[in-house]
Amino acid sequence: MKIEKILAGVELLCFQGDPDTEISGIAYSSLSVKPGYLFAALKGVKTDGHLFIADAIKKGAKAILSEQPKPEDLDTHWIQVCRAREALAFCAANFYGHPSQNLTVIGVTGTKGKTTITFLMEGILKEAGFQPGVLGTIDYRGPGLYSQAARTTPEAPDMQRMLRTLLDAGATHCVMEISSHALDLKRPVGTDFKVAIFTNLSGEHLDYHPSMEAYFEAKKRLFSLGLKNMAVINADDEWGKKLISQLTMGKITFGLTPASMVYTENYNFTEEGIQLTLKFPAGRLTLTSPLLGKPNLYNILAAVSAALTLNVPLKAIKAGIAAVKGIPGRFERVGNDQGYHILVDYAHSDDALRKLLETANDLCQARIILVFGAGGDRDRSKRPRMGKAAGELANWSILTSDNPRSEDPLAIIAEVEAGIKQTGTENYEIEPDRKKAILKALQMGKKGDYILVAGKGHEDYQILGDNIISFDDRLVVQELLKNLEGKAE
Repeated sequence: MKIEKILAGVELLCFQGDPDTEISGIAYSSLSVKPGYLFAALKGVKTDGHLFIADAIKKGAKAILSEQPKPEDLDTHWIQVCRAREALAFCAANFYGHPSQNLTVIGVTGTKGKTTITFLMEGILKEAGFQPGVLGTIDYRGPGLYSQAARTTPEAPDMQRMLRTLLDAGATHCVMEISSHALDLKRPVGTDFKVAIFTNLSGEHLDYHPSMEAYFEAKKRLFSLGLKNMAVINADDEWGKKLISQLTMGKITFGLTPASMVYTENYNFTEEGIQLTLKFPAGRLTLTSPLLGKPNLYNILAAVSAALTLNVPLKAIKAGIAAVKGIPGRFERVGNDQGYHILVDYAHSDDALRKLLETANDLCQARIILVFGAGGDRDRSKRPRMGKAAGELANWSILTSDNPRSEDPLAIIAEVEAGIKQTGTENYEIEPDRKKAILKALQMGKKGDYILVAGKGHEDYQILGDNIISFDDRLVVQELLKNLEGKAE
């Protein structure tokens, strides 16, 4: 594609080169550059893409996109812009032919629930006879597409390439998790969203965003990205209420009271799942889901509300909700013959951990044994709050390592422990080795107990300093259970 067409709609400060030059691809990493590519030199948190311009040119880059003026000694096509990330997103959408304009794209944003809602929407759309794709935290999948997710929301060139792949392979819809980081970094710019869903907002990523207000403003940006139809918003969430008051576009609200447009008339939680009846302006729908607890009740409401917005038949909505048996790493059950309930969950913030424990308390008639830690090089303020939630809601807690990264695991644990101590409980212990901590929990378990292993969910690795080791909580639990059962024999 000619540079001139790639730059359509991009606000330029200066262009030096031939607009008829053909570009064969777009890269934001010099490692991905191939002959004929446009290379976007982006300033990152850890490094600056401008340091790799020479490498990109050596590998055959024909043009450079940058916020800086062209160096005098450089002989290449140079595109200077005010906002490189936004320009990159527009360039990528142009290069791949704006695939989102021919797909029904549903964006899901909020602190919690995004992954589950994408699975629920996928199930509903499949039951309705559509061909959906999903771009989210766990993987990128759909017609013609499958890969593990490198990040929740792909960088703009990757996103547009995958949307094009889905469209060319026959996809009709794409459900995307949209993170606050992605919105702040302009990745979804140039994507045409048909529906945008807001789940909730709680303290998370405050190592990146300077305040909750800034975090909210980042999330809010999704609702101004090419949206043609509707916003679907959790009206029971305080930040959701604020969003409702600020948006002038069409809105569907959901919640647990008649104040919302889609609301629960009644619901019941059991160890087998959720039964509910919801009401909406055109009628009533009774649903059953194998998913557990109140957070998933809200996730179901969000997915149903979006499906109603898209005029999906009620029969398909009902079948789609029932078809989703579980979400990887989200209150995921690990089967065993010991008579207790083992659940692995991604909860890695205080609010998520509290809701996980509240869900378990709603179901559990025995004890709740919790294994958890906090990630290193991330928001430190949530650590004592996580400890406080554990101290208040778990019968026994085992503090361990999550992904300590460059931090001292014991120092992280000490900050979490400070929160537990605030509750006055002594029902906890410290075991920095995560595998040993899980083993202790399993050895403590008795019939009817809930053993919760929190923090990593679907992740299959652990980051210790500069080392990344293989570690999947689910597989570790299964291995330890097998060893325990072997010893019992």
